[in-house]
Amino acid sequence: MSIVSTNIIHAGIPSRSALRVATLRAVHQLLDEPIVFDDPIALPILGDQLEATVRGDPFQFNDPLSRGLRAALIARSRFAEEMLHAAISKGVQQYVVLGAGLDTFAYRNPFAADALQVYEVDHPSTQAWKKSLLQEGGIPIPQSVKFAACDFERSTLNEILREAGFNASEPACFSWLGVTMYLTQEAVFETLRLVAALPQGSSITFDYRTHPALQHPIERVIGEFLEAQFLKQGEPWISSYDPAVLAEEARKLGFQSADNIGAAELNSRYFARRKDGLQVGGGFRLMYART
Repeated sequence: MSIVSTNIIHAGIPSRSALRVATLRAVHQLLDEPIVFDDPIALPILGDQLEATVRGDPFQFNDPLSRGLRAALIARSRFAEEMLHAAISKGVQQYVVLGAGLDTFAYRNPFAADALQVYEVDHPSTQAWKKSLLQEGGIPIPQSVKFAACDFERSTLNEILREAGFNASEPACFSWLGVTMYLTQEAVFETLRLVAALPQGSSITFDYRTHPALQHPIERVIGEFLEAQFLKQGEPWISSYDPAVLAEEARKLGFQSADNIGAAELNSRYFARRKDGLQVGGGFRLMYART
């Protein structure tokens, strides 16, 4: 799961996209009704200054583009955690958050008493930044979470998880959100291959960018604008996929099933009959793959 050398992460700079995602997740707690993804940690994890800014005027983050991004990120987080709940109901006790960024699940984990172990995998610089924000926000780090610092130029995901105490002989649930577009297809398939080799009952939820040629023209224009923004901030998008081809490739890697979840299903599931018109666009999709 290596990131190309042009990405700012390799220079030891924390992910700016992770902060943007966290900010929009916090805005969701203040502006949207009903709340789709309830997260009491979303605001304090921003740090004192940004939390005050968001609380003082959340509407500054409510332009049409930000609303679309907000819908996409809260839908993917809600879906991923629903799949985690399903896995736990079948006995899974390991949850791996790949590219964790400022994800907050481990700090509001309702299954800690049931021995669910959470592994947060991310670059050392991003993890150090996150720990500083947790401290600033007065958010305790529970014993049920382990940080697996990843520098993929020096070690593999297998090694990183093993060193953190991950048990590859037991099934696990993975989430991998907001990451694959920054990776080569080879790196994406390398990680999927690892999960596919885990015991039956393992699963992974991840989002990915669809091929621009498969997008509606308006979505393609929005995607090109976002791509330019992320490139400018040092986090270039690398890969995109045909959903049908990706599902077939996932099955070839060893997954028993690989389900694509698109905008229509997400909107029906989470955003139906809303007065605020919050909706997911079609530039990105989710995949839920199971062993």
